[in-house]
Amino acid sequence: MENYLKFLQKGALAILTFLFVFSCKSNKVVIDGAVDESMVAKNIIKNHYSNQLNYRTLSGRMKIDYSDGVSSQGVSVSLRMERDKAIWISAPLGMVKAYITPDRVSFYNKLQNEYFDGNFNYLSNLLGTELDFKKVENLLLGQAIFDLRQEKYNATVNNSNYELKPKKVHELFKALFQIEPKNFKMATQQISQPWEKRLLEIQYKNYQEIDKRVLPNEIGIVAIQDEEKTMIDIEYRNIEFNKPMNFPYKIPKGFKEVVLK
Repeated sequence: MENYLKFLQKGALAILTFLFVFSCKSNKVVIDGAVDESMVAKNIIKNHYSNQLNYRTLSGRMKIDYSDGVSSQGVSVSLRMERDKAIWISAPLGMVKAYITPDRVSFYNKLQNEYFDGNFNYLSNLLGTELDFKKVENLLLGQAIFDLRQEKYNATVNNSNYELKPKKVHELFKALFQIEPKNFKMATQQISQPWEKRLLEIQYKNYQEIDKRVLPNEIGIVAIQDEEKTMIDIEYRNIEFNKPMNFPYKIPKGFKEVVLK
């Protein structure tokens, strides 16, 4: 029981830290399309943004498997999202909740009477790249974490996907994006800081179609810092779109604030 309770708190941090995506009931897995080897980077990027998910709200459940090399656990959580406004996650019985808005990152743990309530600075420092709500939302929906329209890229074909690498060499980090050819959604996003021995890789294992909308089905996340490796696998279930919803979240009185360094 103690290990499970610890995992709930780790799960909340993992959710906030490494992000994720969702899936549904009665889904249809999207079959990969064929790449056009003559397509240039500009058109690949244009198609990627032309296929963004159109929704107002979404709700469902996520099965999360977490491993840090020492222990591994699994838990199912509820997910609610409102476009451009809120991401809400609740563990069983509401014992751990997380709430993300454009100016707030917060979670609390009723089992240990603790809470965190701050901005995106902690997540940005942890992952080595500046994060905001839109970047988190894009990652959840299979969109590029960076705005690909603001930079020039070289395009190649790799593993039956379009692969984009920046033409400009960045001193502090490296980025790589793979886009699947069927719906021009992300297949892989990779951000690395070789000098800091950091790597964040998000792999969208497959996509599914729900109500004529295409969104991720399963996702695998690997985060490496120095010799420490964290792996998170996510499976999304029972997703519904555009239903009325609320986001019940209130930090209980008397809880101790968690200071994340």
